[in-house]
Amino acid sequence: MRFIFKTGYDQDIDLARHGGQRFWYGLLMLALLAAPWVLPDYWLAQLVFIFIYAIVAVGLMLLAGFTGQFSIGHAAFMGVGAYAEAYLMARGWPFPLSLACAMGLSAAAGVVVGLPALRVKGMYLGIATLSFGFIVEEVMARWESVTGGSAGRTVPSPSMFGWTLDDSTSFYFLCLACMVGSTLAVLNLLRSPTGRAFVAIRDSEVSAQSMGIQLARYKSLSFAISAALAGLGGALYAHKIQFISPEQFSLVQSIDLLLIVVIGGLGSMHGAFLGAIFLIVMPQLIGLAKGVLPSGIGEAAGLQGFVYGVVLIAFVMLEPMGLYGRWLKVRTWLELYPFYRRGMFKRQKSFQKSERLK
Repeated sequence: MRFIFKTGYDQDIDLARHGGQRFWYGLLMLALLAAPWVLPDYWLAQLVFIFIYAIVAVGLMLLAGFTGQFSIGHAAFMGVGAYAEAYLMARGWPFPLSLACAMGLSAAAGVVVGLPALRVKGMYLGIATLSFGFIVEEVMARWESVTGGSAGRTVPSPSMFGWTLDDSTSFYFLCLACMVGSTLAVLNLLRSPTGRAFVAIRDSEVSAQSMGIQLARYKSLSFAISAALAGLGGALYAHKIQFISPEQFSLVQSIDLLLIVVIGGLGSMHGAFLGAIFLIVMPQLIGLAKGVLPSGIGEAAGLQGFVYGVVLIAFVMLEPMGLYGRWLKVRTWLELYPFYRRGMFKRQKSFQKSERLK
């Protein structure tokens, strides 16, 4: 399996770097294609949620990991996409058109939020995106004629070309196709001059501007693409649970999305998927642990939040590169064994290059 894209030059870029990657990615794709006939419905539903959160995480990774623009209100873009999809589908729009409009509205919201990024950055940009999240949540709760208010609204099953995707298998393949398409599109983008401009802005805005990169243009574009993917994930999320309400796109959801990219590994496309798997699997593991923990601990209301906090602190202190960074160290250890040096895999000090230019 080879994924080759034209770069605009004489040389093509193969997304799989060597035959081993093509083999394992191909094997993974075959396993995902066979999953509906092997796994029970419950685990198939968990895979669908992993696909949906992976789509959103890929967009947030493009924004935070490759452009250096953090968003603490990213669930708002999911909400815009989810409510736009529900509203248009309820009025008989075909699914492909409603999905495209949901992504377009989310991208437009991303451009609006990206405007403060032209003048502020760091903590102040996070506050701006957080404020946007609160505004969108309030609008969703008050605009009852469109959103249904706090009572929420139901979402019909997607239908296109006379075919309704009302069974778990067909919707699974729809989410899988959207995830693969989004990932390939972002990977191709990162290998283009636009992607290199994103990385240059992340490393040093001063250096990027001195090379002729228009900060306003590329920051706005990064926000728009990231928001569009969040809108896509929100639309699929709405179809999956078939009911949406403003509480589902609150600050807690935004923190969960931020956890995905931080725990998965900033600046890594693999980290987006590892973080999405972590977000879905961790509650299952906590539920299993409740059976063996003392009743006073296992039945505590804030157990899941406590575990998330401990895991996040552990990664920040011990492995700032996330799950993917840890996997790279394990792989290197296996490749070098037994010719490795002690201390080779200790925690390294990491910082953004732009901090040296302030």
